[in-house]
Amino acid sequence: MMLLSFGLGLWCVLHLLQFLAGPLRQQLLDKLGENGYKGIFSVLMLSSIALMVFGWRSINPVSIYVSPGWGSIATSILTLAAFILFSASGFQNNIKRVIRHPQLIGVMAFSLGHLLSNGENRSLLLFGVLGLWALIDIVLINKRDGKWVKLESVSVRGDFFALVIGAALFAGFVYMHPFVSGVSVQI
Repeated sequence: MMLLSFGLGLWCVLHLLQFLAGPLRQQLLDKLGENGYKGIFSVLMLSSIALMVFGWRSINPVSIYVSPGWGSIATSILTLAAFILFSASGFQNNIKRVIRHPQLIGVMAFSLGHLLSNGENRSLLLFGVLGLWALIDIVLINKRDGKWVKLESVSVRGDFFALVIGAALFAGFVYMHPFVSGVSVQI
């Protein structure tokens, strides 16, 4: 449980650094330069993900609640939606006109989906914390950035790319899931 908790804590602190310690972040940027800061940030982010994966796999699962029978289908749908939202965050499309924070909403969908199909202690910790982190991040970004100015309508080509890239990422995720988590995807 310690590895998973440390990985989640590192993930949250790194992502919330700009809100909780803006001056410290700026000092690091000034000292290391943008590339140095991004390099260290990336290594620490990858480390947090590795800690989460190894920590999750090392925990003996203890059932906390029974997942609904439709939980695995809901997980697949919400995870597919999450990958489409992740991909939509990277370029211009109409999804970003409707959803202010597609990547963070994607994390929340991913987390909710996994909580619907996994009722054990390790999943509750991992997906509960990630979902809560995404919600807090949305609130802090909205507070910092103020009123949302919606984007102008763009070609549906961007929407199509978001769907195709998201579906391809989802397919890769389903394929890799047993290797990363040790659990096959149940659709």
